[in-house]
Amino acid sequence: MIPSIITPELVESHGLTAEEYDRVRSILGREPNLTELGIFSAMWSEHCSYKSSKVHLATLPTKGPRVVQGPGENAGVLDIGDGLALVFKMESHNHPSFIEPYQGAATGVGGIIRDIFTMGARPIALFDSLRFGPLTDPKNRYLFGGVVAGIAGYGNAVGVPTVGGEVFFAEPYSANPLVNVMCVGIARKDRLFFARAGGIGNPVIYVGAKTGRDGIHGATMASESFDEESEQRRPTVQVGDPFREKLLIEACLELMEGDDLVAVQDMGAAGLTCSTAEMASRGGTGIEIDLALVPRREAGMTPYELMLSESQERMLVVARMGSERRVKEVFEKWDLDAVAIGRVTDDGLLRVLDHGKVVAETPATALADGAPVYRRPMVPPEERVDGHRLDLSTVPLPDDYSGTLLDLLRSPNIACKEAIWERYDHMLFLNTVVPPGSDAVVLRLPGGQRAIAVSTDGNGRYCSLNPYRGTVIAVAEAARNVVCAGGEPLAITNCLNFGSPERPTVMWQFAEAVRGIGDACRALQTPVTGGNVSLYNETSGNAIFPTPIIGMVGLLHDVAHATGQWFTTEGDLVAILGETLEELGASEYLAVRLGLVRGEPPSIDLARERAVQAACLGAIRRGIVHAAHDCSDGGLAVALAESCMGRAGSSIGVDVELGGTIRPDALLFGESQSRILLSLKESDWPMLQGIAASHDVPLQRLGRVGGTRFRLQGPTFVIDLPLADLEEAWRNGLASVLGR
Repeated sequence: MIPSIITPELVESHGLTAEEYDRVRSILGREPNLTELGIFSAMWSEHCSYKSSKVHLATLPTKGPRVVQGPGENAGVLDIGDGLALVFKMESHNHPSFIEPYQGAATGVGGIIRDIFTMGARPIALFDSLRFGPLTDPKNRYLFGGVVAGIAGYGNAVGVPTVGGEVFFAEPYSANPLVNVMCVGIARKDRLFFARAGGIGNPVIYVGAKTGRDGIHGATMASESFDEESEQRRPTVQVGDPFREKLLIEACLELMEGDDLVAVQDMGAAGLTCSTAEMASRGGTGIEIDLALVPRREAGMTPYELMLSESQERMLVVARMGSERRVKEVFEKWDLDAVAIGRVTDDGLLRVLDHGKVVAETPATALADGAPVYRRPMVPPEERVDGHRLDLSTVPLPDDYSGTLLDLLRSPNIACKEAIWERYDHMLFLNTVVPPGSDAVVLRLPGGQRAIAVSTDGNGRYCSLNPYRGTVIAVAEAARNVVCAGGEPLAITNCLNFGSPERPTVMWQFAEAVRGIGDACRALQTPVTGGNVSLYNETSGNAIFPTPIIGMVGLLHDVAHATGQWFTTEGDLVAILGETLEELGASEYLAVRLGLVRGEPPSIDLARERAVQAACLGAIRRGIVHAAHDCSDGGLAVALAESCMGRAGSSIGVDVELGGTIRPDALLFGESQSRILLSLKESDWPMLQGIAASHDVPLQRLGRVGGTRFRLQGPTFVIDLPLADLEEAWRNGLASVLGR
């Protein structure tokens, strides 16, 4: 039964406050009908409108010499020279993946791919950044298995390789897993497309798969906190078809070779509602559509359902008048629907008809840009002061440093992630030069000797204790990883995952994180080209760690500079750029050994960070670096161990002696920032010294590569282990928890 009267209860069930509903009535000059209520509900949801985050996001640096398109479009675009553009974006699919992990993750992959090829780019690679509760819990293992299978199932079938990413496990994610997916693509700079409807009278054409009832109220659901009943909301999760998406990619890219298209938009969150309203608003026009013309796979669908369905693999295009036949021919060739369902108008309205009868009519800009903007109250959490208290005098030193290292290598947060990436077709097209498992993935660009490096990073544990510093570190580490791979960091996308913005402590965390992104990106000259905000990641009042994820892209002018983290050459020197301080706060060492999440995250000096990165990149470009590896989770001892354990049986030992006056556990396992481990020939040591000195960067010679043992010696400790013991701990740490 379709309600004919809009009641306060119906308004509340649509996620609108009484004040917001009054605003809707003021815009329309009357009461909305049910379809209009649903349209406003979706477009003014947190997921679509960013009404709690806009005031903070506006402070981010978004311009730079390479930025062609910043925030506000389907994806960011960079000019990478030679007539090419790099198109990239990151999105979340957190709530759907909690309710139905396989389809939630799979449709997240499909959605981010569409964001890339709507811009005229061919998607070339996917990256996933995942967060789960401890895998000792069967429910978390179920969520983990479903999400990884969904990413693999969709990405492998659609033919876009998943080549990198990261995963982290901690209790706050048990009821709220995070599934953030990034996609990069390559376009001709002179053949970019945007979602701006133009040309009065031009046809608005629906292309792709047919519409069903899946995903209705998906955007609204993604803007709510969860409770015990949330898993019953499976009908709000879309169902993906990667084979149809592959056809859609090829059809769109073929059509984009000509001059038939004016604008292209993915039907993502809020489906037809979002695509029509946003294209009209961006173009300063109106759009009129007739729902009777919409291809559908279910009978009896109402205008409300048709406008809010989030069925996958659908696009909306504005074609040039007279191009309808050409558009239809191309899509029919790829076995896809292409139906003109409306036209561009000059009245600024989104007008929805059903068999010629108006069923909804509202100003497009009111939907796309007219949501209220909130500057919500912000208060630091009370427990923050207590959480910062870490008296190292109360932290006992390990009795067994070798055993401690092995325990860290077994930790699912550090252990080899091959159990994940072996599911992904990461070598598709044979463009992957540096594969998963190193600091950043390197992908060869078409038609030359250049390449891109891509990394995703974030540390929710750091951000739970200091969201500003934790986010600065996330940006710095993402850039550092790109540098270690031989790339020059260019720009970032992001995915900002937080709890309910209606809680002042969460809004304080969010604002601090955004401030951290801004300061770090300005210092490292890596502008923000776009991203995603995912709020309400909490269940029954228990929020996730504040988790900003950074996707960093970089450029290699010569693919010969591509560098992995693995030691390869007997007799090479091992050295470290940067300085190790006595810092153990928020470390994986404290979490694994003592179960503590406490203290300040490591300090970071952005000027020193930039200098260390410049020195490393300079050395790589001079051709003297055989391996480069960022020191991060688990500290120097773990970084050395990871560099020893190469791919597919190519492991090699190391003999290192560490000096210093700081605590031995901080020396080994502390996570001081702005440090990069290097290997190089003995004869190139003077050149590295000169490069480090020119950037005023500390440089320390540590030891040599070689042998079959892992040996670290310091003033008061010795770690001396067969490589086989390290291999067993690191390679089986995650797999053993999964029961493999």
